[in-house]
Amino acid sequence: MKNHYQLICLLFAAALGSTMAWAFSPEDLPKERAAPKEGAVSHGGERLAGGSRQGASSQAAPVVDAHHYSYAIGLDIGTSFRQDGISLDFDSLLAGLKDALAGGKPKYDQQTCRRALQQLSKQRIKNMVERNKQYLEENKKAPGVQVTASGLQYKVLHQGTGATPKASDTVRTHYRGTLIDGTEFDSSYARNQPATFPVRGVIPGWTEALQMMHVGDKWQLVIPSKLAYGERGAGDVIRPHSTLIFEIELLGIEAK
Repeated sequence: MKNHYQLICLLFAAALGSTMAWAFSPEDLPKERAAPKEGAVSHGGERLAGGSRQGASSQAAPVVDAHHYSYAIGLDIGTSFRQDGISLDFDSLLAGLKDALAGGKPKYDQQTCRRALQQLSKQRIKNMVERNKQYLEENKKAPGVQVTASGLQYKVLHQGTGATPKASDTVRTHYRGTLIDGTEFDSSYARNQPATFPVRGVIPGWTEALQMMHVGDKWQLVIPSKLAYGERGAGDVIRPHSTLIFEIELLGIEAK
């Protein structure tokens, strides 16, 4: 590590992950640099939208300074670690910040810090896996929930009477996707536009469910990460090992 500032940047990167993405958007960039953003990731040709910003307020924004952004950084770090179930030693965190900002000699060498951050990353993943596993265990006990051999969980919200798609079909659906904490990462309802895609062109949990549904059905799907995005995650919102929850409405099967 070339300097102390890099160490604290590495700590921030491990702590924050993508949690500060809310602070920036294309609208915050100069006009000539802002690029259109259709959606973060795809689960089969359809964007996983993060929602849209409301119109700018007509009132002038309050003046902010170092007190505000320093607090915002601390709040973001604290929120991130609390959600991940990771404890922090506040005195050590503050000492690292002071040493880095002052250009002082680090208390621990580069190798020790690297090993510590690797251990932190493993612990965060372990906690994430455990939280999602616990959610799946509890949800399968809920009234009306059925579990397939693959581990897919589903609940029929409304029973349709139409045809059932085949793997080779293309379907039209409405859906809303959330994480287990309720964070919405995509919604065709919010866009007021149904999504059309091949049955084989989506995540495995969807492909399996669609071939059991009838046109007119509305189901709730709880999809384990192994049937979704697994260890890689998707975009800034769907982190690795995330269980996904969908409400999906099968509107029709497209003519070939």
